[in-house]
Amino acid sequence: MRALVTGGNGFVGRYLCAELRERGVEPVVAGRTADGDGVDMPLDLADVDNVRAVVELSRPDVIFHLAGQAFVPAATAAPLETYDTNAIGTARLVEALRERPEGARPRLLLASSGEVYGARGTADMPLAETIAPQPATPYAASKVAAEAIVLGSARTYGFDAIVTRAFNHIGPGQNERFVVAAFARRLAQIAAGDSPLFLVGNLTPQRDFLDVRDVVRAYADLAQSGVPGEVYNVCSGVPTRISEVLRQLVMAARVGVEIREDPSLMRAVDVPVAYGDNAKLRAATSWAPAFPLARSLRDVYDAARAAAAV
Repeated sequence: MRALVTGGNGFVGRYLCAELRERGVEPVVAGRTADGDGVDMPLDLADVDNVRAVVELSRPDVIFHLAGQAFVPAATAAPLETYDTNAIGTARLVEALRERPEGARPRLLLASSGEVYGARGTADMPLAETIAPQPATPYAASKVAAEAIVLGSARTYGFDAIVTRAFNHIGPGQNERFVVAAFARRLAQIAAGDSPLFLVGNLTPQRDFLDVRDVVRAYADLAQSGVPGEVYNVCSGVPTRISEVLRQLVMAARVGVEIREDPSLMRAVDVPVAYGDNAKLRAATSWAPAFPLARSLRDVYDAARAAAAV
């Protein structure tokens, strides 16, 4: 099997490529260079000719489409750019598939997000795939659009596609713009002798955290066993308050901290509670989470501590 991973040099992409290699699949990585790392193929989702060339040259059996804007505050600050990358960029990839002969069209797995469900009441929890999207941010809106483009086009043009909605995923190496990685980095600085002052945003939301290594196993399993045209949540199914995540990280770091709220770290829109239902994923595959939250948080902190020591 040949696999093309767009965004393969990103946080999730690197883990997915490692998972595929463990399964005996050498992925073709398509993306932009980041932090000096090279990629197998340069990918520009704004250039339909480039996207077409990447698909043609890689000739994959399956495409994992991970590339795009993944940081909610950045998407809020630049919505038009986000729509172009996440939605229209996905449309350009779909167009490249449409142009291929019917027998040479690969399966497409779109990495969407649990953010598409938006702000829902506790009666809707856990969030199942049957609940209609209700996006509350430009990021979520861009993902809803990408889903519609993929599934609608797949039905029209007859290619195989599935959509995954991953909830909050964490792990060593995540960008420090994301809350868990940011917490770990700050604690590593404090452990190294910095001031114990710890500025935080809203700690009350509850989120569904899943280790990135479990996320990519789900992607790889669904690429093999997922039903065409279906949507699958990728989640733990367990809500955890942000304050509890911080508490466990502080315990892992074994440092004293002075926690203080910083209004600049508050989001304009912050969904109070969001956690998913993974029953459909479990039914379609043999997948089950392998990394408990405490292990994931310890690994994130240990990586941050090692980076701070360099």
